[in-house]
Amino acid sequence: MSPSKTRKPVGQVALVGAGTGDPGLLALRAAELLATADLVVADERIAPEILLLVGEHTEVRTVDSADLQGSALVAASKTGKTVVRLYPGDPFVVPDGVKDAEAVVRGKQRLEIVPGLPAPVAVPGFAGIPVGMPRTIARVEDGLDWSGIASAPGTLVLMAQVGEVAKAASALVEHGRKADTPVSVTVGGTTADQRTVVSTLDEVERAIGDLTGEALVVVGDAVKKAEKLGWFEQRALYGWKVLVPRTRDQAGTLSTALRSHGAIPVEVPTIAVEPPRTPAPMERAIKGLVTGRYLWVAFTSVNAVKAVREKLEEFGLDARAFAGVKIAAVGDATAQALLDYGIKPELVPTAEQSSEGLLAQWQHYDDVFDPIDRVFLPRADIATDTLVAGLQALGWQVDDVTAYRTVRAAPPPAETREALKGGGFDAVLFTSSSTVRNLVGIAGKPHDTTILVAIGPQTLKTAEELGLRVDGVASKPDVLSLVDGLAEHALQMRANGELPPSVRRRKKPAKKRA
Repeated sequence: MSPSKTRKPVGQVALVGAGTGDPGLLALRAAELLATADLVVADERIAPEILLLVGEHTEVRTVDSADLQGSALVAASKTGKTVVRLYPGDPFVVPDGVKDAEAVVRGKQRLEIVPGLPAPVAVPGFAGIPVGMPRTIARVEDGLDWSGIASAPGTLVLMAQVGEVAKAASALVEHGRKADTPVSVTVGGTTADQRTVVSTLDEVERAIGDLTGEALVVVGDAVKKAEKLGWFEQRALYGWKVLVPRTRDQAGTLSTALRSHGAIPVEVPTIAVEPPRTPAPMERAIKGLVTGRYLWVAFTSVNAVKAVREKLEEFGLDARAFAGVKIAAVGDATAQALLDYGIKPELVPTAEQSSEGLLAQWQHYDDVFDPIDRVFLPRADIATDTLVAGLQALGWQVDDVTAYRTVRAAPPPAETREALKGGGFDAVLFTSSSTVRNLVGIAGKPHDTTILVAIGPQTLKTAEELGLRVDGVASKPDVLSLVDGLAEHALQMRANGELPPSVRRRKKPAKKRA
């Protein structure tokens, strides 16, 4: 090759299956590509939760598959970009995937295929139906060979619109299937909206009731196992709509935990985190950290860890700035944020994870064994004086520095406010006193039937001062315990024969006959 010849940039096109819409069911390779791609071209049917995995600097285009030509993927790849084409289900199950693959090959670009878990494979497992082998998979459409389908051995798995289910059942009976053959109909499979109805071919039209949309239909004796093995819809918070009053960058862990119990989390930020009005105190503290002014740094929140980390990076520093300094964290979540930064805290309360719990395990200053008597305490502007006063009582000098400010977030959309006040949420989880005050301030008080759970005693006190009835308090002041507490409450309601708040509100008394 001539040294003066310019090499063309090397790009790539990856055709990726998004499966059924549950991010947890994506292939690891799919998640890697979404996080690192330059361009993601997503089918308009892709679930929003999948697109949350896209990298911060990745361009995302949502398209109707009918409007996209494979040549557009090739053109983007030829500029050196890594392009991900995202399909529902599996790339080679939908016709567009095959056409796009052929276009990439013709364009002499690098091609990668990442399979997705298609609904006929994933959904029966989530409905508790062991399809087994042999199985026959088909889409209900005009011209389908019903005689061949009805006589096929093993279990039938049919993809259809709910409106087509009754006709399909009639066709199967007409072509030889017994009328009392078990059948299940699942909509929203593997998502928080999943609903499964179990019936027989001759009764399924009546059983599906108000189900709508795309359905996965299973026909055969395997359906009988659904009652015992239907784990997904038996989870404690299945179908519960839960308001999560957290800042957008902190709601992830809480929302994930809720989804694991079957809930539908709705994230409503009640506070926004902003830099301090005056940066000088934080800058002096960071300088003191580097020059050996402090023996301890005490972190009382994840936001404090983030604020200090960002200030260090602003000065071109990293975790090595903490060399020779002891680190305290108020609780497990804060400790994890430090570990993510490469710092292992020396002190985390083992009992009560609060300022009081931290003080209970903090040692008195000893002028013989402690070479420095000063503690750096980066906190929010609205933090209480409990920790400062307690450390001073133990003989320590404290630099109490505002690392960030918490301000009330903008009000949520009108429909969210109306749902909160009108009983549209089954539960609200309060993660701090400020979330209680701010939620009431920007959206109003929750409906009387809504279940309220507080993360700790102080949050409970604030809620009660505002006239709210709190149904439970987390066993430990962390978000996982908060969610577990709500799940336990839901299971107790179920054991007592009580319905979730939203279901109770939907139930109407039967009309009396004249």
